[in-house]
Order: sequence, then structure tokens, then C-alpha cells
Amino acid sequence: MKHVLVTGGAGYVGSLLCPQLLDLGYRVTAFDTCYFGSDFLPHDDPNFTLVTGDIRDTAELLKACKGVDVVINLACISNDASFELDENLSTTINLKAFEPMVVTAKEAGVKRFIYASSSSVYGVSDAPEVTEDHPLVPLTLYNKYKGMCEPLLFKHQSDDFVCVTIRPATLCGYAPRQRFDLSVNILTNHAVNNGKIVVFGGTQLRPNLHVQDMCDLYKLLVEVDAGRIAGKTFNCGFQNMSIMDIALIVKGIVEREFPEKGKIDIETTPTDDIRSYHINSDKIRRELGFEPKCQIEDAVRDLCRAFKSGKLPNSMTDNSYYNVRTLKETKAA
Repeated sequence: MKHVLVTGGAGYVGSLLCPQLLDLGYRVTAFDTCYFGSDFLPHDDPNFTLVTGDIRDTAELLKACKGVDVVINLACISNDASFELDENLSTTINLKAFEPMVVTAKEAGVKRFIYASSSSVYGVSDAPEVTEDHPLVPLTLYNKYKGMCEPLLFKHQSDDFVCVTIRPATLCGYAPRQRFDLSVNILTNHAVNNGKIVVFGGTQLRPNLHVQDMCDLYKLLVEVDAGRIAGKTFNCGFQNMSIMDIALIVKGIVEREFPEKGKIDIETTPTDDIRSYHINSDKIRRELGFEPKCQIEDAVRDLCRAFKSGKLPNSMTDNSYYNVRTLKETKAA
């Protein structure tokens, strides 16, 4: 039975991914500070272990990596706003702790290391198709550090330690540890609960990816032949749309799913967040045969179903849905 360790396993992606890895027959260890709780994790599964730990603690991480075959690294202070709360904390976690974590995993006998970078490393680009060879022009330290960690990982690539980097688009959709600080999810939450959508800017192009497709890709990367991924970087984001076009999709679906709420208005307001780029994901299609199964429309419908079934109570006020609020509340930052 292959053993997978997911750093950040109690996060948005990890909360959906860990149970699916268990369903495929893997042993799974989630390594996480659990700032956002852990009740939603599959604690009743005998093949699941939660280690409440900090990736900066290499001794604890080394113990957790013993007997592990694959590390999926999702742990970080996620998104610009969260990063900026405490730049020193964010720097130690997102940059300084990264290479020691890679070295620790390799020393422990891990055979494969999968790193979640970000498509935001491209910053602003007018290129019609931003491929993996495009220069990295990050606009913030969060984006900059995501890119800086990539060569730190590949320094340690070897025949018995396979390293691969994914640059995913902004994620969307429902997961057990829900986030409402991601663009599609924000717009859907406001449409359902405020009857109004506020669009910041609107013309910026942003790539998006359903959180389930993200999980499907990680499951593929655990199993795919090492020679197809060793030392490689892949974009993953198949719907490049303007923020306004996303808002129009959300408006239409929410109006259909909740007809009793009536018309959903869209307001626009200026923004300082000018990130805009159109990523090309032909490489991951061509080399790994990966195709998304979901679209932005599916993410919005999934969220609507979750609202209807009572899975997302107090979505505007509960801090656990929001990274910045929770980091402030827990005094982590």
C-alpha cells in the first residue's frame, strides 16, 4: 500500500483530496497546523493519520515522512492578503522552510515530491498564450516566493527522488474546508446571500480550475510513470475568463438555482489587483493526457447545492471560511 503525505492536508484542497486518496487504497498522512480545524477530515479511516505540526519543524516533519512514498506539498500561507498580514511569518513558511522540507523528505526516503506553485507567478502578461516558458514577473512577494521555490526543488531531483511542479489556476468549487476568499466562490457567496455581486475591476483575465480537477491531477501525479514528470513544470488552468464574465456566469446560475431571490445585481468598483494573464495548458494535455472534467459553471452549481443542503452556514460571518480572518483570530499572524 503506497503511503502519501499531504502537507497542508487540512486545507481547502487537502480536505477534498485526502478522502479520495484513501478511497483509492493509499495510506494517507495529513501534516497541518490545523488553523482552520480538522473535524472535516476522515479520522474514522484506519489508514488515515493527522499530524498537527508546522513545516518549519523539520524534526517533526522527518518523523512524519518515515515510510512515506510521495509528498504532495500544499502547505503555505495562501494568497496575497494572508501573506501580507505578517511578512516575516509568511517568508519563513513559504520560502525559508521550503528547501529544508524537500531535503527532509529526501533523507526520509520519499520517492516523489509534488509541489503546488501558482499560475500567479506570471503576474501581468499581454501574451495571448502564457506557457511554462514565459518569464516569471510576480507582482507580490507571495507570487515571487512561489516561483523562487521551484528551482530549490529541482536542485534535488534525482533518479530516486522525482520532483514535479504544478502551476495551478485559481481554484473554485465546494470542499469540506470551504474557502470564500477565492474569486468564483466569493461571487457565488455574495450572489446567494446578498443578492448582489461586486466586481473589482472586471477586465482582468484570470485562469480558473475546479477544486475537483485539482484533486484528480494530484491523484494522477502520484501514479504516473516517473519519466513523464521528473524535473518538469506544468500549467494547469483551462478556463481563462475576465472577472466580469465570471460574474455573469454566477449571476445566471444563482438566479436559476434560487428563483425566489429575484434578480442579482452586478456592481463594479476599481481595484489595485491588476493581475491579468491567459495561461496555456497544452503541455499537461500533451504529456500527461490530463483533461479537466469540470467547469466554472459546475463550481457555482456545487456551491449552490451546498448552500441549499445547509453545508455552508454563516458563510458571510464565519471566520473559518476566510484565511485572513482566521489568521488574525488565531493570532498566527
